[in-house]
Amino acid sequence: MSVRYTQDHEWIAIENGIATVGITEHAQEQLGDLVYVELPEKGRKVAKGEEAVVVESVKAASDVYAPVSGEVTDINGELAGDPALVNRAAEGEGWLFRMKLTNESELEGLMDRDAYLAMIG
Repeated sequence: MSVRYTQDHEWIAIENGIATVGITEHAQEQLGDLVYVELPEKGRKVAKGEEAVVVESVKAASDVYAPVSGEVTDINGELAGDPALVNRAAEGEGWLFRMKLTNESELEGLMDRDAYLAMIG
């Protein structure tokens, strides 16, 4: 599985043409304890850079952007009752949504883990 990162602190993992999207460990640390997550509807088409999710913490609300263009195929239903799952496992079980890519070439502009860690370092 290939994982890429954005400058806005999203991660995207690609497997068999389906992308799983979430926020990075660094992002959840900056946000603090999440109290609400507004996920996109299944079937929604999102463009690269478009606001796809809103996360609210005790500190502030923040937009999560689509790292690439595609169609939402699944959402993490666990987050409705347990938004803090993102805090506990931001880059794992705390994923936000899955999408079918419409333009795989958009992945080329994203960072690998080393480049992301260097950016936040």
